[in-house]
Amino acid sequence: MIDYDKYANLILLLCRELGGFVAGKKKLAKLLYYIDFDRYEYHESMRTVTGDIYRARPMGPVPNRYLEVVSTLERDGKLNRRTRSLGGGYHPQEIYVAQTSPDISVFDEDDMAVISRVVHKYGNLDGKQLETLTHAEAPWAGTAPDDVIGFELAFYRGTVFDDALAVT
Repeated sequence: MIDYDKYANLILLLCRELGGFVAGKKKLAKLLYYIDFDRYEYHESMRTVTGDIYRARPMGPVPNRYLEVVSTLERDGKLNRRTRSLGGGYHPQEIYVAQTSPDISVFDEDDMAVISRVVHKYGNLDGKQLETLTHAEAPWAGTAPDDVIGFELAFYRGTVFDDALAVT
């Protein structure tokens, strides 16, 4: 079940932590994937932050409802979505810009540790780099195209959590 409050505030928090915006729909999808699958695995909690499910799409894991949450944030004036041309025959890139601060009180200590870890480990990568990484992991590789990715596959990624940092 989707936790809209956490989901929306997570997107706003990612924008804040990445300099005010997230560059690219693919990057946003992959950061959400890492946060939810890391949170599921962290301390073997078997919980996610967003409550969303993920499908094995050709470009990697994609959360089922993240674009709905983005649209609601836009409608409420909390997020601005714009595009920028990348040239070279590429489709324009969507840029998600937070218009308000996240409410981090919706996250528990473990959520924050995982979010911080993902931001520090993957935040400087672009969507294509994140796609490549997810293709090498058991959750995506072990799931048939377009099927729902089982969260239990998170335990087969070899994640090391000793580098978790607190988001402030």
